[in-house]
Amino acid sequence: MKKGLPKNKTPRTPAPERSANERKKDFKEVSLGYSPAMAQLEASRCIQCKKPKCVLGCPVRVAIPEFIQQVAKGDFLEAARIVKESNALPAITGRVCPQEDQCEKHCIIGIKGEPLAIGKLERFVADYERLHQNLETIETAPSTGKKIAIVGAGPAGLAAAGDLAKWGHEVVIFEALHKPGGVLFYGIPEFRLPKEILEAELEHLKRLGIKIQVNYVIGKIKTLDELMLQDGFNAIFIGTGAGLPYFLGIPGENLNGVYSANEFLTRINLMHAWEFPAFDTPIHPHKTFAVIGGGNTALDAARTALRLPTTEKVMLLYRRTRGELPARLEEVEHAEAEGIEFHYLLSPVEVKGHNGWVSEILCQKMKLGEPDASGRKQPQPIENSVHAIKSDAIIIALGSGVNPLIAKSSSDLKTDRHGHIELADPDINLTSRPGVFAGGDIVTGAATVISAMGAGKKAAEGIHKYVMNH
Repeated sequence: MKKGLPKNKTPRTPAPERSANERKKDFKEVSLGYSPAMAQLEASRCIQCKKPKCVLGCPVRVAIPEFIQQVAKGDFLEAARIVKESNALPAITGRVCPQEDQCEKHCIIGIKGEPLAIGKLERFVADYERLHQNLETIETAPSTGKKIAIVGAGPAGLAAAGDLAKWGHEVVIFEALHKPGGVLFYGIPEFRLPKEILEAELEHLKRLGIKIQVNYVIGKIKTLDELMLQDGFNAIFIGTGAGLPYFLGIPGENLNGVYSANEFLTRINLMHAWEFPAFDTPIHPHKTFAVIGGGNTALDAARTALRLPTTEKVMLLYRRTRGELPARLEEVEHAEAEGIEFHYLLSPVEVKGHNGWVSEILCQKMKLGEPDASGRKQPQPIENSVHAIKSDAIIIALGSGVNPLIAKSSSDLKTDRHGHIELADPDINLTSRPGVFAGGDIVTGAATVISAMGAGKKAAEGIHKYVMNH
């Protein structure tokens, strides 16, 4: 390995992007991705470690050195095949996965230089396969005669479904909304994840024989009992995510023009609200947006608001400083380049309105105190510092909790005080109920797409062993 260390001096290959002035006016994708030559150049930086730590940093355990080696050779289709052995949605994770905190964080060449652009290479091979129409169905095992129900067509459910179908099980996904994908469809904007990419990945899963039933609310239309006792499912995986938004709990929060990030992004992404009247789901023509929060969802909401036709200004209000922002640095830099105004060390205390509509938000200035148990410095209010910020729309992006519907319809499914499903056996993601497994945000609370997929894959292994022994 030491002989390869001089390669660290080779700079990382940047992927081209559309200019900020151009992209902030539309919903087309920001990053243009690698060309074949760029991909090979970047892949050639890999030193093929004997003990690749990058794989340990990947929640779905992609064989990273092996697929990178094929990219370097120019065999892009083989590289895509290797990735898809572990990752059912590589064109998606290559775009939205925080690789800098996972696989790339453990890259050896990143010790003395820039880590390998694993995410961009993953995106490249997935896109290459799709564009070259080489989308053959992955060979599946002979039918086991077992039926598995997946509740929720988000990242966790899709990952579990993909593995279970490969192993020969009959898989049916039940999705409450009218489009599968969960947060991939309604939560992530088109300019970060084009819907045609998601549709292509879903088609890949359907070729495995997976059936997807939309507009089907488990807990209302059918209970877990009915799925197992009446419909004959041998096991169930619950991956319903965390889509119940948190609010500030301050006066004036119920005024018109106050949105949760979930509602705002769903209206835009799933319902094409910005294309009214072509789509009959209008969103009020606001001029100024104030977005509360500092995570990826807050950045997505702010950058989406900026692209609406009547928007003149978008502000992001965060109670800590830029250094504490939990959002991906790449997204922060994109937002800054596009003209989002960042206002740090501010905490909202009241929303004011006129004729029932938002007109301004009162904020208190903050200072950072001592670190809390998580290691982050705690914001503390500064006395006599409350002031008004004019805005006719407010988007609250403070995270989200779980929908209690399924747990309420199944009394023997244990949950914690926040409504998250408790696991009786975390090694296989088994719940307190035999034959019922769970994973993703419904268990952990809001997290990343790839961590939810990792949970789905772990549960799939547990389900496979369970149904084959019962």
